[in-house]
Amino acid sequence: MLFMFFMFACLAGWFLTDGYVFWPKEAVRYTEFAELRNELVEAGRLGEDAHGEDSQELRLAWERHAREMGYKRNFPSERTDASIREQRVIGWVLMAGAAIFGAWIAWNHKLRVRAEGNVVIGVSGQRVELDSIIAIDRKKWKKKGIAYAIYESEGKQRRLCLDDHKFAGCEAIILEAERRIKERSNSSE
Repeated sequence: MLFMFFMFACLAGWFLTDGYVFWPKEAVRYTEFAELRNELVEAGRLGEDAHGEDSQELRLAWERHAREMGYKRNFPSERTDASIREQRVIGWVLMAGAAIFGAWIAWNHKLRVRAEGNVVIGVSGQRVELDSIIAIDRKKWKKKGIAYAIYESEGKQRRLCLDDHKFAGCEAIILEAERRIKERSNSSE
């Protein structure tokens, strides 16, 4: 979960950095590049229909200008206000998602499944006697570390989630419940 949180936060940082730092700078560079290209077209040193990116004349003029201004030598990409705004929106949406996900992780971190004597206390506060557990469902145990304690309460069968990845110590609870179930089945035979 922490890996996913950091992934969302890093992606948000990437988009926000592009939207607030790199792309606006690239837009300024592109504006200067377009002006330089238009000047060369007006002076007749470039064809009117050419974008000029294959032109040696434009390349040399841009490299000279970039060196004077302290820019990178490569031709800049066009960054419109709409594309910059899009980067910012994506960044803030991802940041909000990362914040919500981080809060969810923190909330889950405080949840506990624990055993106190003969009673298992679940994440929702439900109290289950170990002797009332009639079966353990381990279908998801190997892949996900999740098992369900099936118990009876008020004449109905209910499930208590025992997630060993989230809550340390669930395996000990499961083993004790299985031992007691086996004892009861042996004594009834």
